[in-house]
Amino acid sequence: MATLGRLSRRVIATTLSGHLRHHQSHNLIRRTLATEAQAAINESPDRVKWDYRGQRRIIPLGQWAPKIAVDAYVAPNVVLAGQVTVCDGASVWNGAVLRGDLNKITVGFCSNIQEKCVVHAAWSSPTGLPAETVVDRYVTVGAYCLLRSCTIEPECIIGQHSILMEGSLVETNSILEARSVLPPGRRIPTGELWAGNPARFVRTLTHEEIKEIPKLSTAINDLANAHHSEFLPYSTVYLEVEKLKKSFGISI
Repeated sequence: MATLGRLSRRVIATTLSGHLRHHQSHNLIRRTLATEAQAAINESPDRVKWDYRGQRRIIPLGQWAPKIAVDAYVAPNVVLAGQVTVCDGASVWNGAVLRGDLNKITVGFCSNIQEKCVVHAAWSSPTGLPAETVVDRYVTVGAYCLLRSCTIEPECIIGQHSILMEGSLVETNSILEARSVLPPGRRIPTGELWAGNPARFVRTLTHEEIKEIPKLSTAINDLANAHHSEFLPYSTVYLEVEKLKKSFGISI
C-alpha cells in the first residue's frame, strides 16, 4: 500500500512538472512573438516624420490651387479648395468653406465672406448662365449664407442665412434681406431691396442707403486688417514635405 502511494505521488509530481514546463514554454513563445511584432511595427529612424498640426486651410485639387492676395485676410480655420481666388483687400472669416472643385470662385476687392458661409460652384448652370461663382468688389455676404453658381455685382449686401441658387444674379447697389432664398435664374435689378422665400421685390433703395453699402465693406476690411496683424498665417510647408517624401520613395 505504501509503495502504491509513493508511486502515485511520483506520477502526480511528474505530470504537474510537465504541465508547468509546457506553460512556461508557451509564455516564452508568446513573449518572443510579441517582441518580434513590436520590432516589426516600429518606424525606421530614417523615416521622415511630419505632423500637419490641424486643418489644412489651402487644398490644391489637381492643377488648381487657391490664390490669396498678399493683403487679403483668410481666417485660420477657413477651407479653400481648388479654383478659388481671394482678391486684394478681401476677407474670408472663421469657418467658411469655399469649394472650387467643379468651377471657379472669385471673391473681389474689399469684399467679405463672413462666418460659416458655404460657397460652391457647379459644373454647369441649368439656366444656361455662367456656372462659376463671382462675388464682385465691395460686397458683404452675411454669416451662414449659401452661394452656389451665382453672380453678385459690385456694392451689394447679402443678409445672414440667405441662399443664392444656380444662375441667380444680384445687380449693383442691391440688398437681399436676411434669410432670403433667391431661386435659380432669378435676378435682382439695380438699386432694389428684396426679401423672402422665394425672394420678392420690397422697395427701391434710397440714395443714402446705396451710399452706405460700400462703407460697410470698408469697415469690415479695416477690422480684417486688425485681425490679420494678430497672427502669422499657416504656411504651405506641407507641400514641400510631401515632395520630399515622394523623392525618397516614402508613401504619403
